[in-house]
Amino acid sequence: MRVAFLGLGIMGHAMATNLVTARHEVTVWNRTPGKLVEGAGIAPTPAAAARGAEVVWLCVSDTAAVEKILFGPEGVEQSLAEGSSPNMIIADSSTISPSATVKFAERVRGNGVAYVDAPMTGSKIGAANGTLIFMVGGDEAAIERLKPLFAAMGKKIFRMGDIGKGQATKLAMNLQIALIFEGFAEALTLATKLGVDSQQLLALIEATMVRSGVVDYKAPFVLRRDFTPNFPLRLMHKDILLALAAAKEARVKLPALETVEEIYELATEEGHEDLDYAATLTLLEKWAGVQVKGEAA
Repeated sequence: MRVAFLGLGIMGHAMATNLVTARHEVTVWNRTPGKLVEGAGIAPTPAAAARGAEVVWLCVSDTAAVEKILFGPEGVEQSLAEGSSPNMIIADSSTISPSATVKFAERVRGNGVAYVDAPMTGSKIGAANGTLIFMVGGDEAAIERLKPLFAAMGKKIFRMGDIGKGQATKLAMNLQIALIFEGFAEALTLATKLGVDSQQLLALIEATMVRSGVVDYKAPFVLRRDFTPNFPLRLMHKDILLALAAAKEARVKLPALETVEEIYELATEEGHEDLDYAATLTLLEKWAGVQVKGEAA
């Protein structure tokens, strides 16, 4: 398929690379020039990338970035107005506002373009290995057409409903990740302060019902003090704020997430926004007066 891939960040670069490996015809665009994907064409603007594409796939940082790429100067909408892309599908793997997603889809539908929201989970390792899991909202026929692309980048897709439901699901998933890790970080901090060996604590966690995929994945990085970003704190913070905004729209109260958001705000003030979100642990340790040796980042 002819694919315009827009956004070559931690996830997007690996995803576009896997599309090229699967022999799709890929043209890439990135906000910051200079990022390349071997075997892919390069476009100077989103509009240029979208011309002649069957699918435009986005993977960028936030709602504002998606809106600008789609509808701003030299955005995708410019190519739609030229009538150069009949039966195009726009697929968005960014994590953005569900309500904004619905509005974006309505706007492009006037040009005969289908829209699918397809955020994913699996971190940068899953992106590199092509083992992402996608949670998807949109028309079943459009999703069916995208299956060869999903197969190149991931191992499983879940259709969660109509447009916007993929984004809604992703916010619910990241809410859980943030809370589960916070529970682990607080438990680790308390246990360490009380003199419990962290390796023994982790062995116990792995042997009991407390075990979780989040802890399995993050604990090895935490124990060796490696906060290199698999998922940057600033992006998790953005997703927490999106979840709180969506909850406000839906008149839902999320008291635990509101408290965790305060920790992310403080972590940002401490300059940790570009570290992995697991670096929130360092604030708890600081407040507890826990001394940790060998911190890597």
